[in-house]
Amino acid sequence: GHILPEIIATLWQKREEAKRRADQPMSRAIKIIMNSFYGVLGTPACRFYSPLLASSITRRGHEIMTRSRDWIHQQGWRVIYGDTDSLFVLLGDGHDTDACRQIGTQLASQLTAWWHHRVAEEHRVACYLEMEFEVHYHKFFMPTLRGSEVGSAKRYAGLVRDPEWRVVVKGLEAVRSDWTPLARGFQRELLRRAFRGEPVADYVRTVRARLLAGRLDDKLVYRKRLRRALQDYTRNVPPHVRAARMLDVPVREVAYVWTARGPQPLSKRTSPLDYQHYLYRQLAPAADSLLHCLGTSFERVAGNQINLF
Repeated sequence: GHILPEIIATLWQKREEAKRRADQPMSRAIKIIMNSFYGVLGTPACRFYSPLLASSITRRGHEIMTRSRDWIHQQGWRVIYGDTDSLFVLLGDGHDTDACRQIGTQLASQLTAWWHHRVAEEHRVACYLEMEFEVHYHKFFMPTLRGSEVGSAKRYAGLVRDPEWRVVVKGLEAVRSDWTPLARGFQRELLRRAFRGEPVADYVRTVRARLLAGRLDDKLVYRKRLRRALQDYTRNVPPHVRAARMLDVPVREVAYVWTARGPQPLSKRTSPLDYQHYLYRQLAPAADSLLHCLGTSFERVAGNQINLF
């Protein structure tokens, strides 16, 4: 008999119960445990070590996404992006919210049925795969890789309504803890304005002016965890380690700012803040991925030569 499939099935049922209760922490915890089965299957120290099975999991996952994409294309729709467990389908204009949700639900149901048929026919086993319609993005943005038309993996933003309008951000600077609150809030507001068709140039210039005037100093703090002991950083010493070495006691997470003398811990800052650093290392990168799609750049909007936008 087999024990791993039964364990996975039990965990899956528990996760479905957590999702029905809207218990996000429990759902996420169970998901992490389920995903760890792949890791242990590829670890020689594990009792269930099986490199063939670990490899099969990744190859089967890739096959599922590829064939699902091809099936959706055959139905007359266009898949614009896919990652390890999601496909993004472009419906185009002419569909209201209810119609989009109906199409998404119908596609998920039909694709699930198609996979059950294919697995039974090709492998003679029961299929537990279930496709779900997750979300309808009224507007969607994905920055491309530099010098390419290909989107960067797991970095996107979209405008949803459930029931209030809100911006969902994945992988961009707005949700990365190693970026400053200044950059995160700045990018999120830029996305909101762009999605709602509101002007962004005046907002960019206003934030720039407030930064240089010292009115945003409370939003300039970097926070980063130390993954190793300070003495273990020898060849490559990142900014947060340089700042942590200035403290009197060791810490696991350091809060620091960038000054005219480089990174310094927030609690022991002795030099003035380097606003140019924040201008071009925080605001500009957070803005340019979006502004590039709008035919301009941070430098053109907020620099000395300001173009109408």
